[in-house]
Amino acid sequence: MSRFLQLLYLSLIILISQFFRISHGDVGTAARYSSPYSPTQCFGSDPSQFPSSNLFAAAGDGIWDNGASCGRQYLVRCISASQLGTCVQGQTIQIRIIDYIGTAPSLPSVNGSTIVLSRTAFQTIANSSVVTSINIEFQQV
Repeated sequence: MSRFLQLLYLSLIILISQFFRISHGDVGTAARYSSPYSPTQCFGSDPSQFPSSNLFAAAGDGIWDNGASCGRQYLVRCISASQLGTCVQGQTIQIRIIDYIGTAPSLPSVNGSTIVLSRTAFQTIANSSVVTSINIEFQQV
């Protein structure tokens, strides 16, 4: 292949990659829950477990990993919901797992979710308080 065609091919790949976002995470669902958040399965009643940003979550069965997920941090973004316009476009949050939803002191808005976000975390990536569950992309950091 000539040098010109190689450069053209490389330029085309770069151009196309700008139009399509490549996913590097997993896809799941997120619900929300409200206080009381403590005591938690991971850290009991220790108030230092809660990030000052209030961006935290309880792990669902899919990521709980018998408690190994305690303290893990994930990048989370809303990718879709049952109502158009629910997701805050371009908004990604970093959350910390502090609990297991199966033993959390408050109930999730929807059972069976991958991650159950604090009210603050949920409202940061989703516009609607009417929607109880969103589809998310998440990646451990």
